[in-house]
Amino acid sequence: METMIREEVQALKRIQENLESCILGKTDEIKLLLTAMLAGGHVLLEDVPGTGKTVLIKALAKSIRGQFRRIQCNPDLLPTDITGVSIYHPRDEVFMFRPGPIMTNILLADEINRATTKTQSALLEAMEERHITVDGETHELPKPFLLLATQNPIDFEGTYILPEAQLDRFMMKFSLGYPDEQTEMRMIVSQSIVHPLDALEPVAESNQILAIQQLVKQIHLEEAVAAYLVAIIRMTREHPAIFLGASPRATLALVQAAKAYALLNERDFVIPDDIKFLAPYVLGHRILLQAEARMEGATVQSVLQSVFQQVKVPVRWEK
Repeated sequence: METMIREEVQALKRIQENLESCILGKTDEIKLLLTAMLAGGHVLLEDVPGTGKTVLIKALAKSIRGQFRRIQCNPDLLPTDITGVSIYHPRDEVFMFRPGPIMTNILLADEINRATTKTQSALLEAMEERHITVDGETHELPKPFLLLATQNPIDFEGTYILPEAQLDRFMMKFSLGYPDEQTEMRMIVSQSIVHPLDALEPVAESNQILAIQQLVKQIHLEEAVAAYLVAIIRMTREHPAIFLGASPRATLALVQAAKAYALLNERDFVIPDDIKFLAPYVLGHRILLQAEARMEGATVQSVLQSVFQQVKVPVRWEK
């Protein structure tokens, strides 16, 4: 298995190098994106416009030679604009399914919180079940399938709050943020002649990603580390500053993400540091704070740090 891991890690490193050539200075965020893809999860990128979210997603699709589709969300978007629609053909006297943009490997739902809640809900079945139902007929999605949604901050004009049920189906939520000064200077130089995305070449195949996803499931999760993970989850449900803690779906998402992250780091086992690194991104959007805690200045991230301090790390990994 160690030989398999080395081979697959080399493929992942090539993908990571591709992405880093397009999005400079965002190594951690790129690793989070790859982790979610390998774990079979979906990602919500929240950021102001112009930070490179769309370029990152396009670069990923191109790197794995995957099908890519984009939905530009707006208040006029209908559920059938995403899933597709059955059209009646008078000559053949049958209904023919015309697939929507969701029938792809990588789907970008740009500015998802500009769509109405009804349209947002059209994505729930696809995110969880990997298929859609149109006029009572079920259609399987291509494999692999990865939804990457972007959203502007809630206080931007014309945005809707994503319902908790949909937020819970995103494995991770993170932001790219602004580049630092040196990175922005490098960006100017690198894009002065040609955009890096135009010169990008595929370095893996979508079928190869499916094989790596199966390998992720074989990564070992020791019982002590699993108990540490569960203790963190349960503490989010008992912490006095938290109104709504992490769900059982969050537990499973954190397990899969930790296994994928271990593989990215060339290990066939999970360590507590994997969980501590990933937990803010996997749990942060699933937690609601008490009103009193928010008024006192608490944030989800600060409360999660409090949770980490209260949960004891397994003895073997204590520093």
